[in-house]
Amino acid sequence: MPDIQLSTRTDAIALIRNEPVQARSTARLAALLDAAAQVVHEIGYERLTTAMVAERAGASIGTVYRYFPDRIAVLQSLAARNAERMTDRVLAELRDERHTTWDDALSAGFGLFVVAFAEEPGFASLRYGDVLDLRPTTEVPAYSVLADQMFGVLAGRFGLTDSPDARAAFEASVIASDAIAAHAFVLDPRGSQRYLELGARATRALLAEYFG
Repeated sequence: MPDIQLSTRTDAIALIRNEPVQARSTARLAALLDAAAQVVHEIGYERLTTAMVAERAGASIGTVYRYFPDRIAVLQSLAARNAERMTDRVLAELRDERHTTWDDALSAGFGLFVVAFAEEPGFASLRYGDVLDLRPTTEVPAYSVLADQMFGVLAGRFGLTDSPDARAAFEASVIASDAIAAHAFVLDPRGSQRYLELGARATRALLAEYFG
């Protein structure tokens, strides 16, 4: 698959009116996104407004509009940041030489998602942001890009079978694991251990035919 950036990341960058260049501007943008994450964590992304972001960040509404034309741009930018951070963490974990099998590495990678669901404000609502893609698009879905990158690391490290069917099974395992984890945290704020374990079993079942 060609090197494709996450669609939510490119959309968000295009929507930010003044991309920060100086450290102070970068810090201000980070503070606005942190504030948005807290609001989303408390009331959900559907009810978030730019006024709420300004109030939570201790900023003027004009400061918010300096960076974001509307609330959708705030949400897309937060989703893009969540996606970028998580992708970097997961790929680094998969490359960690402490993990000596593909199963260990993948379990550790998915474990980072569980931690983010539990501890990172806004992550459970806005992970990879496909729910916010409001316009028709021909770009590859964000989770497809993530799965492709993860598969590439694991296949390279552990010599896994690389075929269209194996890649499809791996992408399905990523999507299924995310959906089951989301349900686990709906049932229990700490994550239902029963469903998290079922998610792990489902992943192994999908991949066993190709990876053993």
